[in-house]
Amino acid sequence: MNDVADAAGVTKPVLYQHFASKRALYQALLEEVGASLRTAITKATVEASTPREQVERGFAAWYRWINDERDGFRLLFGSGTRRDSGFAATVRGVEDALAGAIAPLIQADVDADHQRILAWGLVGMAEASARRLVAEPVPFDPERVGHQLADLAWAGLRGVRRI
Repeated sequence: MNDVADAAGVTKPVLYQHFASKRALYQALLEEVGASLRTAITKATVEASTPREQVERGFAAWYRWINDERDGFRLLFGSGTRRDSGFAATVRGVEDALAGAIAPLIQADVDADHQRILAWGLVGMAEASARRLVAEPVPFDPERVGHQLADLAWAGLRGVRRI
């Protein structure tokens, strides 16, 4: 907490006025990072004029955010966060919000439950590929990767049918 207070330019007692504990600070940080990710994707997709453009913009925004906020991605989706039930619930909330925003955009002849499962699949695909990219020490082009994964998602969504 001393290091955090120093970095913030405040004293440790001031920091504790805002956060009761290290855990509370970490929780707030997870929530802030998750909100930042959701905002980046929402801003990118809100003005898309076609479903295909929504997919492309959404994936490109995801990978731009990952590229710019690697530490935020590691914080939010790192394994340490998953080992604590409270922190894991916050991450699930971020994933739920992303899937919840994606599901109604899936224009296929399927019910809402099917849309939700597909949306979760897209979130999982994006998260898994981002984990690999963040683990690599090599820079990546977020626009290119975004378009590559958007192509995969779009091709898959085009084949969705009612079961």
